Amino acid sequence: MNRTINRRGMLTLLSGAAAGLASKTAAQEKPAAKAKSAPGGSPLNLNPPVVQVRGGKLRGFRDGKTVTFLGVPYAEAERFEMPKPVAAWEGVKGAQVWGPVCPIPPVSTVGGDDFIFPHRYWVENEHCQVLNIWTQSTAPAKKKPVMVWMHGGGFTNGSSMESYAYDGKTLSEFGDIVAVSLNHRLNVIGTLDLSAYGSEYANSRNTGMADLVAALQWIHENIEAFGGDPGNVTIFGQSGGGGKVTRLMHMPSAKGLFHKVICESGSNVNYRDTNPADVIKRQQAIAAEVLKNLNLDGSQIDKLKKVPYRDLLAAANSANQSVGGRGTTWDPVADDQYVLREFCDWAHSIPYIAGTTLTEFTSNVARREPAKNEWSRQEIDEHLSNALGDKKDQIVAQFKKLHPRQKVQDVLFLDGRFRPGTKAMLARKLEKTTAPVYNYIFSYEYPVNGGVTAFHCAEIAFAFHALSEPHIRIATGGAPAALALQDKVSQAWVNFARTGNPSQPGLAWKPYTLAGRETMVWDTVSEVRSLNDDELLPLLPAPPPRGGRGD
Repeated sequence: MNRTINRRGMLTLLSGAAAGLASKTAAQEKPAAKAKSAPGGSPLNLNPPVVQVRGGKLRGFRDGKTVTFLGVPYAEAERFEMPKPVAAWEGVKGAQVWGPVCPIPPVSTVGGDDFIFPHRYWVENEHCQVLNIWTQSTAPAKKKPVMVWMHGGGFTNGSSMESYAYDGKTLSEFGDIVAVSLNHRLNVIGTLDLSAYGSEYANSRNTGMADLVAALQWIHENIEAFGGDPGNVTIFGQSGGGGKVTRLMHMPSAKGLFHKVICESGSNVNYRDTNPADVIKRQQAIAAEVLKNLNLDGSQIDKLKKVPYRDLLAAANSANQSVGGRGTTWDPVADDQYVLREFCDWAHSIPYIAGTTLTEFTSNVARREPAKNEWSRQEIDEHLSNALGDKKDQIVAQFKKLHPRQKVQDVLFLDGRFRPGTKAMLARKLEKTTAPVYNYIFSYEYPVNGGVTAFHCAEIAFAFHALSEPHIRIATGGAPAALALQDKVSQAWVNFARTGNPSQPGLAWKPYTLAGRETMVWDTVSEVRSLNDDELLPLLPAPPPRGGRGD
């Protein structure tokens, strides 16, 4: 019988045949002699590294001096259900390629920031509970600091490999730390509230956040096998990822699983002002509308589990907009049960860094103003007058005082949304904290396309020490100033992960206080300044509608 076999099918058949042949001959063959080095180099992965974790053995690979494990399963779960520990396996499980990413809304356009912050996409599967590990040693006795990255995407999009800047190899090598990234459930499969249809769905509104806890639990139990210290874990994330790491301080189930937090452009978690009963009622109404849109009722939840993802997402987005009034966003909610409105008591002892970029979503990369550095004085004045009206002189004077190293026209792109939320979160953290908190603004202008102000995501490659990554270095131009700043930012993140203090020789970082508003300004000249912009920010014009992937 004739069959058409695609490339993947052919590889599967060949690998199966090879496995069969190996099983027949393994008992007859003697162990292979140790391979000699190939001319010009060593065959680093002829005998790749294998580690033992609680579920079984994992095979990774060496990349230079870094040992890497990709696509490691940390939990398993059916749709809408809470994650469970991974079942043990026999033999050695491969951990050499990226695991599946959570399904996301279809991506049909190229982002306006893709040249300076390029994205990539991967195989999608709802069974996406996998993580990635980069380490300089798998010796348990090393006890290196562990830094766990939680990707952005506004709880709707994103993955651990979506950005080229997310690769933990560069950070692990620079800081001699164990870097971890992970995937988890997002959008409708991470937050749809089916609690009205049975106790088994009581926490379905937060299964995406539950995945994060499961990942941290796996790290706590297994990271020593990768040279990491389970007693020194820092979680850090940007945008939606910043919201994740902050929300984890509101979750009793996360107690003891991390010890420091870095939140980049995503700390505006206003749970304090919510009413849990109202929140749950609204979420349940959205779920009922989803069922209605799919011509199902509450007795047919099993069928809802089998609805194709794209159909489920379309029904959910429609319900979210018509009932929830939240567009297509899928932020987790505080029910005061699984997620509390206030910080957990133990979170008061967690050191915390929270910051933003200077121009976030209002950067000139989004506003399509690449020529702002070429304007004449008259053109600058005209742009300022048109945008700021009769408040121009007041706004410009305050901007010059607060940001003396910036060009005056940069005030046209100044972020007025993320920074207020970050300051509000810092203030809430300070109410009962027993550990220091720190604030920053990343202000570095990318030397490309006439000069690109510090956009949303601009600091990530610097924190990961990734400016030499081929897809990243094009936009930074390999500028000496950028490379020098990269060393400072990444070192601060590593120092914080190691000791809880981000200061470094020649660059002390004072904790943030309400009186002093001490803020680290990251730029070609980095320094801590008193940055009280409470009067300036309310004067700014309303920002344009937010677009893009919600990174």
